[in-house]
Amino acid sequence: MASDAPYDCLIVGGGPAGLTAAIYLSRFHLDIHVIDEGKSRAGWIPCSHNHAGYPDGINGKELLELMREQAQKYGTKIETGRVQRLDKDEDGLFTAEWGQGPRRARSVLLATGLTNRTGLTNRRPPMDPELHDDAMARGLIRYCPICDGFEVTDKKIGVIGSGQNGVGEASFLRSYTADVTLIAPDSALELAAEDRQKLEGAGVKLVDGPAEAIGVTGSCITVDTADGLLTFDSIYPALGSDTHTQLAQLLGAELAEDGCVLCDDKMRSTIEGFYAAGDVVHGLDQISHAMGEGGQAATTIRNDLAAKNPLLRQPAVLPEASESRREAVEVGDG
Repeated sequence: MASDAPYDCLIVGGGPAGLTAAIYLSRFHLDIHVIDEGKSRAGWIPCSHNHAGYPDGINGKELLELMREQAQKYGTKIETGRVQRLDKDEDGLFTAEWGQGPRRARSVLLATGLTNRTGLTNRRPPMDPELHDDAMARGLIRYCPICDGFEVTDKKIGVIGSGQNGVGEASFLRSYTADVTLIAPDSALELAAEDRQKLEGAGVKLVDGPAEAIGVTGSCITVDTADGLLTFDSIYPALGSDTHTQLAQLLGAELAEDGCVLCDDKMRSTIEGFYAAGDVVHGLDQISHAMGEGGQAATTIRNDLAAKNPLLRQPAVLPEASESRREAVEVGDG
């Protein structure tokens, strides 16, 4: 393929959604390219125990590496970088700009997950970044009770959050342990009377902030609050997320109020040829869900491209094909 020929699909993001789509699209014999900044949220996971197929769990970075290896086995080209700009011309082709300069594509899949500028970013509690990462690796800080609530069964848990984020996470975790404390990140807890009654009735302890300092003591994590220094087995920051979907905005794709890309059930955005999957769209923020969306997006992309060009790839005659088979192929091609 000529170096200036457009890709069939450019995938922005190399997390579970993007890499699943890459595997599908490469096996569809399409020419694709993945641009990945290397900051997938899956890479944060010390050991995922609820990802099917790994009874003893799997490290997030290891899972991503296996997915990259599988995609590359079928010809996927993966490049480390950040897409700075994305445009669409009158002919319906997209032009993306990153380190090597502008390249064109017939379609684009936004699967940025947790990357700076174009994805979803969890808000972290106030603490040294290295301490945060070490505490997370040890399970002292956790971000997803759906993923790892089982691991905190009957343990002492703190939730730092307010409003619906804090209420929702504290209520969810209460089904795993009777010892849950909800701590306001700033000042007084902002709770509706109904929510306060619900939490108190469930035995969730309520503590006003600010949560000024977080430290690690042995196998425990501590939070300095208005009630003094509290010690937990694990804490869950429920501080919300920031969406960064500038690439979708540059194209004029419709976004939800929270910044997520609005898509139909086939992962098509409101811009023809532009698709999204994973954490940048509404849905369950789970690896398995992202992979399902990646597979759905890839199949939609293939079918949409085929609708415009029914013969996406000219079949080649295998060297070992018999003469009669060769003649049949030639007749069929004619």
